[in-house]
Amino acid sequence: MLANSKFQLFHKDQLPLYIFVGVLFLMGVVFGSLMVNAMSLSQKEELSLMMNSFFHMSIQGANGAGSGDILHYFGTHAKWIGLIWLFGLSVVGLPLILLLDFLKGVLIGFTVGFMASEFSWDGMVFALASVAPQNMLLIPALLIASVAALSFSIQLVKVKFMQQRGTVGEPFAVYSAVTVLMIVVTMGAALMQAYVSPVIIGWTAPIVSALVY
Repeated sequence: MLANSKFQLFHKDQLPLYIFVGVLFLMGVVFGSLMVNAMSLSQKEELSLMMNSFFHMSIQGANGAGSGDILHYFGTHAKWIGLIWLFGLSVVGLPLILLLDFLKGVLIGFTVGFMASEFSWDGMVFALASVAPQNMLLIPALLIASVAALSFSIQLVKVKFMQQRGTVGEPFAVYSAVTVLMIVVTMGAALMQAYVSPVIIGWTAPIVSALVY
């Protein structure tokens, strides 16, 4: 159904949307990293102390997470994809989809930017170790879900407001199928976050923790 439908997951007409969403996400990453420079010295010191506590907790809990943690991670990621699906059901939700993509970039950019600012290259290594494994799956899922939502909203405008021939029944079914598929991908991201990230963090946390003192 995904391949034969006019509303496809990957189509040449969707390339501008993928580029736009990707650039918006990268802008969020840059903005998040620049936010670090706007922090006061006291804010940085307070956050550094919090991060140091996190380092020690990471060293102690480097053996991985339990099933409860997996469900927590999965729930968080699935809700993000679910919000995108919900916003894609109406034209007024389009700016909110783009806002979610931008905010995701801001969160990642701020995390990596703060660690790099406070702890130099070792901090950047730790930040990448903590965010990269799950985001290798999560970011593509987020971008694909966002493009699918934008495409469906555009299709909705064409049918409902521009009187273009066709129905939204099949596009809606494909759109929902894509969303469910991306939610399944987020389960893989949750598994990575629960079992892979803690191990990598456990390797890198002692190095960064030593820099604090």
